[in-house]
Amino acid sequence: MKQTFTITDKLKQIFILLIPILVTQLGMFSMVFFNTIMSGKYDSTDLAGVAIGSSIWNPVFTGLSGILLAVSPIVAQLVGEKKSKEVTSVVKNGVYLAIMIAAVVIIIGTFLLDPLLTIMNLPSGVQDTAFNYLVGLSFGVIPLFAFNVLRSFIYALGKTRIVMFILLAALPINLFLNYVLIFGRFGFPELGGAGGGYATSITYWFILAMIIFVIKMVAPFSSYPIFSNIKDFSIEKCKEILKIGIPMGLSVFFETSMFAMVTILLSKFNVTTIAAYQSALNIVSFLYMIPISISMAQTVLVGFEVGAGRYKDAKAYSWLGIYLAVVIALFTGLIVVFFRYKVAGFYSNELEVISLTAHFLIYALFFQISDAIQVTAQAALRGYKDVNVSFIITLIAYWLICLPSGYLLAQYTSLGAVGYWIGLTMGLLAAGLFLLLRLRFIQKQRFVPMEIGD
Repeated sequence: MKQTFTITDKLKQIFILLIPILVTQLGMFSMVFFNTIMSGKYDSTDLAGVAIGSSIWNPVFTGLSGILLAVSPIVAQLVGEKKSKEVTSVVKNGVYLAIMIAAVVIIIGTFLLDPLLTIMNLPSGVQDTAFNYLVGLSFGVIPLFAFNVLRSFIYALGKTRIVMFILLAALPINLFLNYVLIFGRFGFPELGGAGGGYATSITYWFILAMIIFVIKMVAPFSSYPIFSNIKDFSIEKCKEILKIGIPMGLSVFFETSMFAMVTILLSKFNVTTIAAYQSALNIVSFLYMIPISISMAQTVLVGFEVGAGRYKDAKAYSWLGIYLAVVIALFTGLIVVFFRYKVAGFYSNELEVISLTAHFLIYALFFQISDAIQVTAQAALRGYKDVNVSFIITLIAYWLICLPSGYLLAQYTSLGAVGYWIGLTMGLLAAGLFLLLRLRFIQKQRFVPMEIGD
């Protein structure tokens, strides 16, 4: 990364980081996409089971990964301050935290997964698929969490293309494994939707091995001795990561758990509704990779400029990212609305599921714009290491505005399941507006350019 002086240069810098991050995010999402598509083609019951399994796993993964992603703004500011030794220590202890957190997830899941699925009172076929899908995913928890720490380190150095190449290399492997394990081809066992979980886990081990190899062998990453002296554990560095990471993780958790709760509430509807909702959400989530990628670039760039003391440049990157995300969300949202039936047809062969999915997608435009605002505003705040108020805002917006309004609209009006989509949009919009206000406050009150002579 380098200092920029004009808006054009700043946009170029955003896109230099953004495009590889976007390809990487799409690659990560494609693993879930392959699971969903192939499970839907296998059987609608398996699609529903994968949907329930994903609704349980996503808030756990994203919330805990959010803690580990604190490595990115911390390292970005250290790079801006030119403190390379501290960078190594932060990343190394981030990997230790990743392994410890993953171990806790596996242990808790061993005892709580079956009772949780039983409480949900699902059809037996859906419950079996969800259970086996999550068991398959559990084998990839450790490599996934460790990979997220290491890619945050690489992103903070502004070298985003390396991770993109790793994911592109992994996708054919994941696609092949999904196909053979779900449908039982080439002598592999026919596992149905559960096969997607095992396929994804194997792929996670591959990408972890690749990123470790790159960091050890390729400059400038190899100049940071992250994998030497494995006893170099620091309680203080772990505390630093957790101090920023826990509010970040909770903010992400509140959002993803909100979506998970909606999926659980929709499980009271029929299998067609569950499958249609999951298909529509999968489409919207796929497009969400664009603003989330912008937000990742934003956090790094804002953090880098704050670390270098260039607060005016940090402010410019903050708002450029927000404007860019909203414009793209408007464009992609309109495309989805106009071609909703064709898009829905990728997810199912059943006409009833396609029709209901297309109906849900009508609300995608407003949903995407609201989501783009909140994710980029929150990312800019992370670049400033301002995370505690964001955590409170997301808690209120998602759990006190979104879910209650969605539930009331779904249960007490003729909207039915559509009411949850309207509630989701209301919660995301509320979060976005309050996060924008917080960003303006931070930039005016705490991070202002120093005048000559101060």
